[in-house]
Order: sequence, then structure tokens, then C-alpha cells
Amino acid sequence: MKRRDCLIVALAMLCGAGVQAQNPREISEKAANAIEFESMEMASTLTILDGKGNSRERKVAVATRKFGEATKTLMRFLSPAEVQGTSILIHDYEKKSDDMWVYLPSLRKSRRIVSSEKGKSFMGSEFTNADMAKPNLDDFDYTLLGTETIDGKECWKIEAKPKNDNVVNENGFSRRVSYIEKNTYLMVRSEFYNKADKLNKVQILSDYRKQPNGKYFTYSMSMENKLSGRRSEMKVDQFQLGSKLDEGSFSTASLEK
Repeated sequence: MKRRDCLIVALAMLCGAGVQAQNPREISEKAANAIEFESMEMASTLTILDGKGNSRERKVAVATRKFGEATKTLMRFLSPAEVQGTSILIHDYEKKSDDMWVYLPSLRKSRRIVSSEKGKSFMGSEFTNADMAKPNLDDFDYTLLGTETIDGKECWKIEAKPKNDNVVNENGFSRRVSYIEKNTYLMVRSEFYNKADKLNKVQILSDYRKQPNGKYFTYSMSMENKLSGRRSEMKVDQFQLGSKLDEGSFSTASLEK
């Protein structure tokens, strides 16, 4: 093969690799994998601010551990007294809808959170129940809208549209536009649009810290409702890799003991 032909083939291969690297579905998957943990425990503070600047704080303990194909998460509210003992249990699956339950101490029993409730407010905050679980990538169609610089970081701008109305209702938005940093594949901002295609909420993720296993974890996450002026913040107070909780601890029977 002549040298000129070799160069043409090499350039074609490079261009092909570049196009493949820009695939928005693959970028979204890498972004999800960059923050995925097999097990961890943390203590965090959820701050809920209304449109007038009034705020409420809630302390939460969280444990996550993977068992087979399911990643199971237990969230227990520690304070204030009005929510103390309330718990959220999530069984997060790769290929099917997540299972969620809420335990209310006043009722002394757990209740399944049905699909139509997953897109609703998480404990009175601007986050939704669905935000507490990893989204199923196969539920969305992805489009690369271009690139944009956010706080000095060059990001891919990727739109994710739910494939059907069930996914819309379960997640609480008609489309999401995410900004994913090119160097790290970390998501720094997401914009959520309602069924009327109006910008409803903006999520900011910051203070990412690299863990010993090479994954990243965000220590600060906020969600602002652009229509109501309400805002909620989740800040991590303590974080550790690994959890000694057994699988039985991530069950509804354990919640009700």
C-alpha cells in the first residue's frame, strides 16, 4: 500500500474513533460509571429553602451495597423529630424499574412507592424520589446538542428524552439536558423540562472528590425550581467506602423491626 493510501486509512480510522467517542449514549454511560459505587455509607444534610428564604434542615444516614444485579440503598432520617425514623429503601436494577418503599414510624409499616409517585417530591424537597436512584439508561433516547463551557470546564451538552409516557411520569420530566465534563465524564449541571417543555428545575453538582477506588463522589448537590423559586441542597458531612450491612438490612422486614 502506498504511503498516501496508508495516511488516508489512518485518518479515516481516527475520524471513526472520534465519532464513536462522541456517541451521546456512551458518554452518558461513562458519566454514570464514573460515580458508581458497589458499597458506601454516608451522613448528609438536606436543606430545603422556600421562595421566601425560609429553610428547614434534615439529617440523613445513607448506606448502599450491591448484591448480584441489584444495588440496594437504605436512607434513614435522623432529625428533626418530625421525620426521625422515616426511612426510604431502594432496590436499583440495571434492566428493569426500581423498587422503592417508604417506612413511616407513625404507621409502623412500610409502603411501596408506586411508579406514578417516583417523579414526585422527595421528603418535601425539590429532589424527586426518582433522583435517589440511578436512572435506567435504556429508558431514554440521547442527542448530542454540542459543547458548552461551564465554570471553566468544557462539557458535552446531551439531551435525554424518555422513550414513552410511563418513563416521563416515573421521572417527572419530559426531557433532560446534561452537561458532562469532557476530561472526567462528571456531570456538572442538568436542566429538567416539564411536560409543557418549560425549564422547570436546574441541578448543580459540585465538590467532586476522587475516592481510593478511582471513582468520584459529589459532596454538594442542589436542585432549584425555576418556576417556584424553591431550592434544595444536599451536602455530605461524612463519607466512607464500603458497608458491613448484610442483605437482610436492605429489606422491608428490616425497616419494620
